[in-house]
Amino acid sequence: MIGAVLLLLPLGLVQGGGRCVLNRTEERCVCRRLAEDSVDSIVQCLPASVVEFWGGDLQRYAALPIGDLQPSAIDMLESLSIRKLVFGDLLVPEELLARVLKFFSYTQVQELVFESCAFVGSSDWADMDGQDLPVRTLRLHNVTSAPLTGREQGFSSLRRWLGSLQELVLTRSRLSALPCAVGRLFSTLRSLDLAHNGLADSGLAAAFCQGAFPRLRALSLQSNHLLSFHGVCQSLQLLPELQQLDISRNNLTAGLASSCQWQMSLRSLNLSDTGLDEVLTPLPPNLEVLDMSCNHLRTLDISLGSLKMLLLSQNMLQDVSFLRNCPMLEVLYLDDNLISELPWDELQLLQHLRDVAAAGNPYNCSCSGAGGIQRLAATGHLGPAWPRDYVCHSPPRYQRVLVKDVSVSVLQCNSAAVIAPICVLLAVLCVAGAVCLARAKHRLPQACRRAAKGA
Repeated sequence: MIGAVLLLLPLGLVQGGGRCVLNRTEERCVCRRLAEDSVDSIVQCLPASVVEFWGGDLQRYAALPIGDLQPSAIDMLESLSIRKLVFGDLLVPEELLARVLKFFSYTQVQELVFESCAFVGSSDWADMDGQDLPVRTLRLHNVTSAPLTGREQGFSSLRRWLGSLQELVLTRSRLSALPCAVGRLFSTLRSLDLAHNGLADSGLAAAFCQGAFPRLRALSLQSNHLLSFHGVCQSLQLLPELQQLDISRNNLTAGLASSCQWQMSLRSLNLSDTGLDEVLTPLPPNLEVLDMSCNHLRTLDISLGSLKMLLLSQNMLQDVSFLRNCPMLEVLYLDDNLISELPWDELQLLQHLRDVAAAGNPYNCSCSGAGGIQRLAATGHLGPAWPRDYVCHSPPRYQRVLVKDVSVSVLQCNSAAVIAPICVLLAVLCVAGAVCLARAKHRLPQACRRAAKGA
């Protein structure tokens, strides 16, 4: 047990007399502002699967001598059930981290998180050379450190560990450049989240160079400084297995028609909140999920035969004529557009449709307009906003009336369906009357002759 404490203590030591609190139900232990005399408090964290350290400055421990562990200490580390370690609001010397991190190879820690931390100093990471850690997920949020550019050689000592990472999250950390050589270290990475950083078009191609992130499947570039849709397409050409791409909340422009062809592997594309007033082309041909919500689209001209989910909320669309080109749709979001009618004839052709959201539109509650929405609601496909957020905008007599309360009876909406049978009935009656009259005229002379003979 002492060996386990020695591993945890250097990463949690600060002055201030803090303590750890264990939640046995969640198997989570949170430690705040620990001191050297907090060993007993740390010990209670040993049964937890998640351990968090919050607050402090570790700089004065940068030169702390940490030798090799005794076999008994290694056995104790291997018996711990800790799967996730979180370090928050800490000033972390890279030199100390490099010396301690190697001992994680004796643990079962699978996820390592740094939240609002500042990495200071530098390390050549030589102590990590050839180390294979069990950590498969690394998350860094709101962290600061020296720029990565120029430090590629030092990070090469992490090759064995970084080459086994599956998920890397580096968000809100003012990242403006990612050296090509660093990207090449992540040889099996599946998911990369670089949201809320300072990456621009010019640095994107360098980051995703030949050999960098070769197995990447999911990439988030949300809220960076990207401007060119064509440039993003070109920069990501060397990611052969990319399936999910999020470039939302960038100020993208369509520019001239692009000759760049997206990967056939790409299945999900998020273009929400990018200021679009027209559809960017070309779109990946095998998309199954397309998010273009929170833009300024007035029309939509797309043809995606494999598309299953289409998110278009908060645009300026006026009709849904594009639906006929997306026959496999299962999910359709159209909230807060300018759509006046959801034509039932179009919707019923989408045989796979199971989830529709179309609240907040200025509906024309004519018979066909209200009838189409009511028939869609009857299928159970409308979401929880039905019926309260489906309100008529026209004609005047129905303004501010809920769509569900509009009468679409046959008598009111299809007078021809009522008049036609009446006309047929009247015609039959007329024919029957004429036949009866003709027969009556034929029988009257015969009756008169019979009467004359009898007289």
